[in-house]
Amino acid sequence: MDKFLWVGLGGALGAILRYGISLIPLKSHFPILTLITNILGAFMIGIVVGIFSKDRISPSMNLFLKTGVCGGFTTFSTFSLETLTLLEDGFYLLAILYALISVIGCIIGVYLGKIIVK
Repeated sequence: MDKFLWVGLGGALGAILRYGISLIPLKSHFPILTLITNILGAFMIGIVVGIFSKDRISPSMNLFLKTGVCGGFTTFSTFSLETLTLLEDGFYLLAILYALISVIGCIIGVYLGKIIVK
């Protein structure tokens, strides 16, 4: 049960951070704040994975930071980590396929969701 608490607390913090970035008064047609959020999230999960791989943080703190904070901040960070892992493991075609299906599939998913609601 404590694992759920760590993830929930981290997720709340990540969501608050994401909302904070959305308040930056920088508006344009290009979704720059989302791009910044996704790049920061990917950078953060890279740091967490690097630290955890060296046994510098506990499994609970890993859950709090990686699944909670990074997941609440942006799931794009998890997508980026999984794609990089596939590339590092030599699964180049699978990584490209995963990235393409994820991006295109999610765009289609948003479109279909909007259509269904209308």
